[in-house]
Amino acid sequence: MSNLFLVRHGQASFLEADYDRLSAKGEAQAKLLGEYWAKKPLIFDLVYSGPRRRQKETARIVSEAYREAGVPWPEPVVVPEFDEFQAEAVMARTLPHLVETDAQVRELHLAFQDAQGTQQRFKTFQRVFEVVIGRWAHGELPVPDLEPWPEFCARVQRGLRQLCDNGHSGRRVAVFSSGGPVGVAMQEALDLETGATLKAAWMVANGAFSEFLFSPGRFTLHSFNAYPHLTDPNFLTYR
Repeated sequence: MSNLFLVRHGQASFLEADYDRLSAKGEAQAKLLGEYWAKKPLIFDLVYSGPRRRQKETARIVSEAYREAGVPWPEPVVVPEFDEFQAEAVMARTLPHLVETDAQVRELHLAFQDAQGTQQRFKTFQRVFEVVIGRWAHGELPVPDLEPWPEFCARVQRGLRQLCDNGHSGRRVAVFSSGGPVGVAMQEALDLETGATLKAAWMVANGAFSEFLFSPGRFTLHSFNAYPHLTDPNFLTYR
C-alpha cells in the first residue's frame, strides 16, 4: 500500500478581484503545514498539484519550508485532473437570475449583502453558495459551456485512478488541490452520493490534509480534514 496526502490550498483571496491568489493568511497556513511536515520529517516520493495558482502556490510555500529545514522535496508536477470545479463561473452565470426568481436565494443573498465584517460575510456567502452549487451539482441548474458536476467528478476520479494504477508499494504522495477534489476523493473511498460529497467538500479547512491508502484497484480513507499544524484558531478558515 501507498499513502496519498491530499491537501486543500491555503485561504484564497475571497471577495477580491483575483480570487485565485493566496491571502496572507493562506500563505501562513501553507508555511505552517510545510514546517509541521518537515519537522516530523514526512518524506514524499512524489508531489503533484492542480493547475490553479492557489494550488501551486501552496505547494511552493510548503517546498520552501522543506528546503529551509534541509529536508528533501520532489519537484511538483502539475496534473489538470486535480483542478477545482468552476464554482465562480457557476455563481456568476446563475445567481442574478435566481435572485430575481427564487425567494430562498433572494433572502440568502440579501443577508449576505447586509452582513457586517469579514466573518459574517464569509458565513452568509457560504449559505448562498451551498444552495446554488447544490442545485447545479444535482442537475437543476444547467450551465452551458461549463464542465458539469458529473464530468468534474469523473475527471478527479480519473486522476486518482492514475495514481493508484501507477503506484508502487510503500510510496508517499502529496497532491495539492482544492475542497471539491477532496470531496470527490471521499466519494471514491466511501461511495458517497452527490449531497454527501458536497458536504464533505465544504467541511475541508484551508491548508488541511486528508490521507488515503491506495494500491492498484484499491482506494481507502485513512484520515479526513486534519490540521494539527493550525494550533492558532485564527488560522482555521474555510473561505
